[in-house]
Amino acid sequence: MKQDISNKAREYFPEVVAIRRQLHQHPELSFCEKETAELVKRCLASKDIEFQSDIAGYGIIATIKGTKKTPHSTLKTSHPTIALRTDMDALPIQEKNDIPYRSMNQGVMHACGHDAHTAMLLGTALILNDLRDRFDGTIKFVFQPGEEKLPGGASLILDSGVLKDVQLIIGQHVTSDLKCGEVGFHPGPYMASCDEVNILIKGAGGHGAKPAERNQTVIAAAKIVTRLAEMYPEKDETVYKSNGLLSFGEFIADGTYNVVPSEVSLKGTMRTFDEEKRKILKDNILKTSDEIASEYGCTADVFIETGYPSVRNDERLTDFCKKTAEEYLCETNVKTIPQLMTAEDFGWYSQKIPACLYRLGTSNPDKNIDSKQHTATFDIDENAMQLGIGLMSYLTLKIIENEDLISTRN
Repeated sequence: MKQDISNKAREYFPEVVAIRRQLHQHPELSFCEKETAELVKRCLASKDIEFQSDIAGYGIIATIKGTKKTPHSTLKTSHPTIALRTDMDALPIQEKNDIPYRSMNQGVMHACGHDAHTAMLLGTALILNDLRDRFDGTIKFVFQPGEEKLPGGASLILDSGVLKDVQLIIGQHVTSDLKCGEVGFHPGPYMASCDEVNILIKGAGGHGAKPAERNQTVIAAAKIVTRLAEMYPEKDETVYKSNGLLSFGEFIADGTYNVVPSEVSLKGTMRTFDEEKRKILKDNILKTSDEIASEYGCTADVFIETGYPSVRNDERLTDFCKKTAEEYLCETNVKTIPQLMTAEDFGWYSQKIPACLYRLGTSNPDKNIDSKQHTATFDIDENAMQLGIGLMSYLTLKIIENEDLISTRN
């Protein structure tokens, strides 16, 4: 099986590269992935792979059913169904790479690797479609819109009910933190939840030289930021990974030299790995903002927009995937990677279905390919995609034939 998949990955690699470059040239923002979806549908249709489209916007669910017959096939009351997921949207970034397939959409760029994700899931579908006689069960390929924008396409895909029969789900995400040829796994809580914090401090504005006629809105806002920073310090990674991370990126006090504004706006992000601590952090923001604003005769309107939950990699599934990756590659190229405070809407899936989101290394310093994601110079070593489609195919077949693993779904 390993050799057959490796050969198929080599065979489909040029096609996957061509798809990735086409997508990279024509990136589309979250929930606007119309042409991207059309390309995916054309590719699936060309291989007679069944699919449903226009799910959660431009989402597509392709389905391949295995044809393998085993001595126990007729005795089974159910057959395994697993899902493989990719995301399709790009980011509002102006690309600065000088490459032949540079983005043609002004101010839009695949700066997170979703073009490679989509191309690789298509490549994986092509391989597994050719190997239908090697498995008994159903594989669903989730081409998801809107990963980069709340509420996240994953939540909408789940709400549609198209994955209600899925027992396990896996996702593959590129990273410049690993070199091309490496993959990484982290069992348990892996990526943080994220919520958007909005605080508006209101009071009487007025002349800077007449404190008796106004409130200290700016001072109140500054004290709120300072107090919360003291409660949730960033200096110790162990502490903020345990208790939560809160950071403010916007502080707008639209006054001037001698004018204290009546309103000051704060915006920030909060991240945790634990739902109970997520609730505690929200409560502390509300309580602290209200108390400090009151000290200065002001009010604080706090609105925390709920974002993605944390990504929780099922430990048994992730350990199995890591060992299986070591079979497909070699042990030295399979890494245990640390938790990340960044977020991913794959968290929605992981809260509902046993899941594993793992990382595919795509950097290559020798080729000057080492920029971080969400930057204008991000790119990948495309050779990683041959490994990506081969590994995902191998993981899928090994998972689907493991009845004990499939039965882990509650």
